[in-house]
This record gives sequence, structure tokens and C-alpha cells, in this order.
Amino acid sequence: MKSGIVTIKDIARELNISPSTVSRALKNHPDISPETKQAVNELAKRLNYKPNAVALSLKQQRSNTIGVIIPEIVHYFFSSVISGIEDVAYDAGFNVIICQSNEIYEREVANSNTLLASRVDGVLVSITKETEDFQHLSNFMDNNVPVVFYDRIVPGLFADQVIIDDKKAAYEATEHLIQSGRTRIVHFAGPQNLLIGRQRKDGYTKALKKAGLPIEEELIIEADSFEKARISIMKLIHQKTDFDGLFAVNDLTAIGAMQTLQKRGYKIPDDIAIVGFSDGRFSGITNPTLTSVDQHGYEMGTVASQMLLKRIKAEDRDYPFETKVLNANLIVRGSTLI
Repeated sequence: MKSGIVTIKDIARELNISPSTVSRALKNHPDISPETKQAVNELAKRLNYKPNAVALSLKQQRSNTIGVIIPEIVHYFFSSVISGIEDVAYDAGFNVIICQSNEIYEREVANSNTLLASRVDGVLVSITKETEDFQHLSNFMDNNVPVVFYDRIVPGLFADQVIIDDKKAAYEATEHLIQSGRTRIVHFAGPQNLLIGRQRKDGYTKALKKAGLPIEEELIIEADSFEKARISIMKLIHQKTDFDGLFAVNDLTAIGAMQTLQKRGYKIPDDIAIVGFSDGRFSGITNPTLTSVDQHGYEMGTVASQMLLKRIKAEDRDYPFETKVLNANLIVRGSTLI
């Protein structure tokens, strides 16, 4: 027998029967004798025969595969989302193709085209910081491929989505700093073209207004990475900007700010209290440990995956799109406790 992938034709040739007989024997068809079924199945097992997934998907009009577009796998939040997605998909008999956009719009477009060409049954998407044109995402819907957005959603595109209440979570994080006695609180914000960036900034400003504190534009700085936090902290120090609290759009930004302040002689939280966002695995091992908002990434992944599979399996997909808002909670640790 030739080397390479074993096909139904190879098994048929070896047993001197027709390919259709082999196919029906593998499917336990009642018209095939028990002896033939046994011979076919034993040979298929010995030759490590595997069904042609592409051919099956074309026949069944389903690939049993879903695609995931994720901004950065390196972030604990997104990696925990993936864990939730894969657990639900695996239990349902679906495979998962994971594509990382690396926060680059062009890569997100390329990922979308690849998944569409791969005939995935549905897609889970969290957009990049750069994405402002959504035609590549509309292409999924135009081709009857269900989409569920998670965390970073697209206003104006009609699809299912799973989010947390970012504004409420940011409000509670800032309120905690205020209740800790902080009156000049810096906000290291995310990109304002992203809804989550705007919502977290809005939560911050809402808390200041409620407490009767002024909103000072010099204290609102777009910085959403470890390196940007380091640079921004140094600028604040050189400009002699007075502040006693900091709310960061994510944990890595908060940690970058914390470490830079500590190197310059500031004590955390005595001099400056810090709150992050996402409650990643690093938040519990910094010194002091980091107060942070827990986004429940694993739960977001499971809920998003369940929503997608529900729509994939629905005989009639023409039911209203859903937005599920998950609870987020503040985990108070050493960076705000004196």
C-alpha cells in the first residue's frame, strides 16, 4: 500500500470491496454484514484511518470549528478568556482556531479572511486598539457566519456580545481611591476610539464629580502599556505634578507605574495608592500586591462560546441579538491599603 494518508479507497482495495461498502461499514449501516463491518473496522484501526474533515464539513455544511480573534495572548485576561472558550467548545465537540492580531488592524483583517476561507462555523472577536473600519467583520455576517464580540465590542454592528460594565467598575475603582483619602488621582487611560477606553474614563470622571473633586485634564493621560506607564510617570515627576492616587486601564500599566515610582523613592501606598484593571496573575505577586478589578475572563470566555454555539446550532438564527453584561468586582490588596 502507498505511504501517506489512508483513504476509504485504500481500505476498499486492500479488502477487495467497493469504497461505498467501506463507507457504509464505517457508519454501521444495517445493509452491511457483521463480518464485513468487523474486517473494515479492524483494518481502519490498524492503518490509523481518519475521516477527511474537509469532505465531511462540505457534506454536513458544518466544520465543527470556531475561530477566535484575540488582541494579545500574553495578557492574562485574554489567555483566561481562551481557556473558557476552549473548555465549552471541546465539550460540544468543536475545534478552535486561535488567531492573534497583536493589536494590529491589518493582522486582524488577515485573520478574518483566513477564518472565512477556512469555513469556520462562527467567530469570537475582540478588536484591536487600531480598528476603526469594520468591513472585514461585516463580511462574516454577509456570509451567514455568526459573530460574538467579547470585551471590546463594535457599536453599530448587530451581533451578540459579552462585556462587563466597564464604567461601573472604573467608578468603583476610583471611588475606592477617594475613600482611601486620595484627592488628586491620575488616570492612565486606554485608547479613546475603543468603547472600553471611553467607559473606564467616564467611570473615573463620574467618581470624581460625585466626590466634588475637580476633573483635571493634566491628570488624564493615554497610557495603556508597561512602557507607556514608565514614560508617563517620569514626565509627571519631571513636571512636578502633584498626585496621590493612580487608576490604570490595565494591570501591566499599573505595575509599570508602581515600579517606576518605587525606583524614584515613592512608597506605595503611603505616598501614592494604585489600582489596576483585569486582576491578572501578576497582581498577586507585586510588592505590595496590586488592588485590581477582576474581569472574570474565564467566565467571559465560557459565556461567549455558549452564545456562539447556540446561534450556530439554531435552525432559525433570526432571533434577537443578546448583550450579556457580567459582574466585575474590585479585589483590594496592598497597593491601596495603609
